[in-house]
Amino acid sequence: MQDTSNSRRTFLKTSAAASVSLALGGQVSRALAADGLTIGIVYVGAKDDYGWNMSHAVGIAPLAKVPGVKIVQQERVPETKEVATAIESMIQQEGAKLILGTSFGYFNPFMVDLAKKYPNVEFRHPTTLWSADKHPKNLGSYYSYMDQAHYVDGIAAGLSTKSNKIGFVCAKPIPLVLRNINSVRVALNKVNPKATLQVIFTGEWTLPVREAEATNALIDSGCDVILTHVDSPKVCIETAERRGAKSCGHNVSQASIAPKGFITGGENKYETIYKLYAEELKKGRKLPNMLTGGFDKDMVQNTPFGAGATEAARKAAAEATADLKAGKPIFTGVHKDQSGKVVLDKTYGNYDPVLDQMNYMLEGVTGSLT
Repeated sequence: MQDTSNSRRTFLKTSAAASVSLALGGQVSRALAADGLTIGIVYVGAKDDYGWNMSHAVGIAPLAKVPGVKIVQQERVPETKEVATAIESMIQQEGAKLILGTSFGYFNPFMVDLAKKYPNVEFRHPTTLWSADKHPKNLGSYYSYMDQAHYVDGIAAGLSTKSNKIGFVCAKPIPLVLRNINSVRVALNKVNPKATLQVIFTGEWTLPVREAEATNALIDSGCDVILTHVDSPKVCIETAERRGAKSCGHNVSQASIAPKGFITGGENKYETIYKLYAEELKKGRKLPNMLTGGFDKDMVQNTPFGAGATEAARKAAAEATADLKAGKPIFTGVHKDQSGKVVLDKTYGNYDPVLDQMNYMLEGVTGSLT
């Protein structure tokens, strides 16, 4: 773990070496250059983890070299009081006016308490935890609906499999994960209803050994396509590639580590959100406390197709993406869970709160919630 008591000089040297030197152009650059803006971003893991942390690092990178904008970053900060120390250093020593705390456990109590302490600083967290009734007005949330991108994964996987057996390695059976699983099942029902979907839960967001074991177990059972929803899918994707299976990624592109079998993957497109925040602050506007969206708001995307994608998969996935951008719903009609109970009795729009409450896996998914 990184010692947050280290000097800011050491931290800044580390951050500068790791930053990606990309710049925005045109009107955005001119607007941001008008006044100085420092943005602080804190990660629970490594910024190059090929997963959750990297997705935020990729999202913030385009702002790193914009005139008038400074990005300060600190990685491997645990969900303890160390995050408060790191954030306060960014505010007090660097003058940060926007703090992005990118891990679940940062929110309460740390970001909540700091938002109260620093009312002139904006704090944003990538969940839907913020509540107008409970939390400070300078605190807020943003959330990308990854089930839309995983639906596209399911379309592509269903048309790229030869064994008609799809495996899914997931961290925990919580609603946002179950929603991704169920979206894949709906996609398979559309393009390849004969395909099975087998799920293994590892129990934690980061358990590399268990992730490798789960991937191998699924491949041993006949799965020739592996999907994943863990913090860093790197181990799952590498294991699938080594075993000759195809794969779909999660959070950020893993295409480079699976040159033979990679199909596509769902990515959080945080660049859209972070650019918006910077632009609004530079214009002196109040940031939205809650910002959510999917393809229709350019907040998710799919990794460009890899060698594992068939032509049929590419065509159908592109069509599915276009449908989602147009707002067409994923969960249409009646759906039953694994026990045969009706859990969705009608079509629900992609942002209907009912879909946020999934505590089940749909009929046609193999695996246990316990």
